[in-house]
Amino acid sequence: MMRRLHSLRRLSGNALLLAVCAGLPAAYAAEQNGKGSNNGAKAASAQNGAKAPSAQKNAAPAPQGEQFVDGIAAVVDKDVITLRELRDASQRIAGELKSRGIQVPDDQTLQHQVLQRLIMERVQRHEADRMGIRVEDAQVDQAIQTIAGRNKISVDQLRQELEKSGTTWDAYRKSLRDEIRTDRLRQRAVDSTIVISDAEVDAFLKDQRRNPAFGAEPAPQPQPQARPEPAPEQAAAPAGPMLYALAQILVRVPEGSSPEQLAALRKKAEGLLAQAKRGDDFASLAAAASDGPEALQGGVMGVRPLDGWPDLFVKAVGGLQKGQVSSLIQSGNGFHIIKVMDRGSAQPAPSRTARAPAPAPAPQPAARPQQAQQGPVEVVQTRARHILIKTSTVMSDDLARQRLEQVRQRLVSGGAKFEDMARQYSQDATAPQGGELGWLNPGETVPPFEAAMNALQPGEISQPVQSPFGWHLIQVEERRQHDASDDVARMKARQVLFERRAQPAFEDWLDQLRAQAYVDNRLEKQQKIQQNNR
Repeated sequence: MMRRLHSLRRLSGNALLLAVCAGLPAAYAAEQNGKGSNNGAKAASAQNGAKAPSAQKNAAPAPQGEQFVDGIAAVVDKDVITLRELRDASQRIAGELKSRGIQVPDDQTLQHQVLQRLIMERVQRHEADRMGIRVEDAQVDQAIQTIAGRNKISVDQLRQELEKSGTTWDAYRKSLRDEIRTDRLRQRAVDSTIVISDAEVDAFLKDQRRNPAFGAEPAPQPQPQARPEPAPEQAAAPAGPMLYALAQILVRVPEGSSPEQLAALRKKAEGLLAQAKRGDDFASLAAAASDGPEALQGGVMGVRPLDGWPDLFVKAVGGLQKGQVSSLIQSGNGFHIIKVMDRGSAQPAPSRTARAPAPAPAPQPAARPQQAQQGPVEVVQTRARHILIKTSTVMSDDLARQRLEQVRQRLVSGGAKFEDMARQYSQDATAPQGGELGWLNPGETVPPFEAAMNALQPGEISQPVQSPFGWHLIQVEERRQHDASDDVARMKARQVLFERRAQPAFEDWLDQLRAQAYVDNRLEKQQKIQQNNR
């Protein structure tokens, strides 16, 4: 898992950054016409907290019929989604859509979209519980502090802005907790499966040399949405990569669809494309008809450099201007319609990206100068080992920490060697190598891990350190000065290539997870019965 510690640089601190954007106050989102939403399921779930009493008339009515006297809208595995929960969520989302100027779908369509979201949230939560992924209050507090800092306001001011927009503080905290959990779920389940080969990096760098503007470094996903800040086209003295804010309408094609079903879905997608091309409101179309996880956010997927989007999207929107809509794009998931919500340059990204590449065969530095080509890049590298114990339903945080404390006592007393203990106890892929991580660059691991490592002198052993992967013991072996210029360019390339694949891979994994779950959609059954009786 550790060169999955390269993934660790995307863990706690970066998960919080993702939560920051996903949970931006609706007031700021409204001012930006919806450009500040995060991508994928993050954007969809983060706004769940907004309440809108004025939207009562859009609330989902309680289904009638004997089958629904128990008040159950759906059953997901052994969990129940009640009609009241569905109605409350529909009211909140109707209010959010109204506040952003997006037409609220009819009651039945809104019910369908909201229930699909609630089902997917349950499926993800169950899988996170199975993996032992838990989000503590302290992590939510840190996310809130980060949000306030990026918006240059205090936590109290942030709370006031939220309450003005109709979002309760408890609902906001819950949405951040869900975002952090989702990000950690992606890291645990998907990121380690994505491998970027050296040949792919070489090809990317070759393309970048031919077209330097296209190969600009990836900006953190949350950075463009940390409002209030000028939109990309308004940024003063633009010096960063070309950013694209994209929205999509997805007509999903279920696996195993017949040719007739495929033709019908293509026809539906072509109809939506015609509406979008003639100028119908894209966000309203997405809210009513898209099968994408961001449908109820008006289809907004987020802001990234062009080369940070999946290849299919890059080819479709590379020549489009702000406000233009792509042709129909077919992928393994279905038919996509992409709109360029905004595009423009931005200021250079901070020194640590929000998304780091998956592990690679060779050590991957993470120092990030703005222009690696201009002279050497000197960094202080640390060579370290670690022991990892993962948390799960049978290995709680307390038990994992206690076990590492016992191991540390043996190490400090001289009764055992670190590498031997790593081979015996570590649950990381580095265990056979005695926990050896090789040379690590600044920013290559998540803040808690890096802070603990940097506080150690060579030969010292840390106290147990928590990360989203579990609990670690760290031993620093030595440090050195290193020219990382060439490594930096390769790391940037890996980050871009990784980001192109990570979100699509996560969405595919979620689809598989959803297909494997037991889902009894009673609301949908009732609606079909009512239609047949007409």
